[in-house]
Amino acid sequence: MYTAHPDRYAEMPYRRTGRSGLKLPAISLGLWHNFGPADRTVETQRAILRRAFDLGVTHFDLANNYGPPPGAAESAFGEALKADLAAYRDELIISTKAGYLMWPGPYGEWGSRKYLLSSLDQSLTRMGLDYVDIFYSHRPDPETPLEETMGALHTAVQQGKALYVGISNYSAEQTREAARILGELGTPLLIHQPRYSMLDRRPEDGGLLDALDELQVGSIVFSPLEQGLLTGRYLDGIPEDSRAASDSPFLNSDAVTEDLVQQLRELNDIAKGRGQTLAQLALAWVLRGGRVTSALVGASSPKQIEDSVGTIANLDFDAEELARIEAIVKG
Repeated sequence: MYTAHPDRYAEMPYRRTGRSGLKLPAISLGLWHNFGPADRTVETQRAILRRAFDLGVTHFDLANNYGPPPGAAESAFGEALKADLAAYRDELIISTKAGYLMWPGPYGEWGSRKYLLSSLDQSLTRMGLDYVDIFYSHRPDPETPLEETMGALHTAVQQGKALYVGISNYSAEQTREAARILGELGTPLLIHQPRYSMLDRRPEDGGLLDALDELQVGSIVFSPLEQGLLTGRYLDGIPEDSRAASDSPFLNSDAVTEDLVQQLRELNDIAKGRGQTLAQLALAWVLRGGRVTSALVGASSPKQIEDSVGTIANLDFDAEELARIEAIVKG
């Protein structure tokens, strides 16, 4: 029987989420493509979760469509929770989302009240939970009034099926409007989950981070390692077993140019000077200055989550380091 490490809270920093009372670990674990697939053993998945929790990672992030197939990640997590972590439920932050295609027909995706609340019920069943800590609208729906989508999130809280609500992939303007609607309903917007990394500056360039600061809303960023580019895997080109060498829709070989490889090597030199891996540098960079509440990482082994958590040993940058990173990335 699993017993959590007694010193699991000794090292991990926990950051307040916006103006709420909720704190999240600096490193959170996302259960995207590493949980549920047949090529990933149940024991490996359980070992990753146990090691993460032993290291102070209290937040596990899911979505209805994570797998593959859709729903598989939530089902696998539910089994692991029952086997190992049920006794620690009140120490965990468990989130899920709805917005992308989940089942056939007109009610199986986007942002209608029908879809969001039905999806949440299904997610709770798969995970064996009475409630999730955070329920997200996974993407804005251009054909559904934002009042309806936010109203569904508010209902989830009123029903006791979610403690907090968040949004993901919303623009700065959409985020401001969502926060206004939720505020009027009495369910504050807790958090936004955008894609953000040293190589993807859209939250900066589009004003999203500024909006979150103004609204006092937290943020948890996904793809901080840019689909694996900001790791040591591509320093010598494209490995045969890498995501870029596969038929992945998220990263293809055309993206790994000679110029990019040179940038990665130069960033890796900075990481070495800080006593970090390139991945740890990338995670520390998104967490710099406290604007980002938490960084979401994936893990295919306990060793990977250990390496990611190792980032917390050095989260500070001096002005020269930041200037060098900007010069490398922006040319």
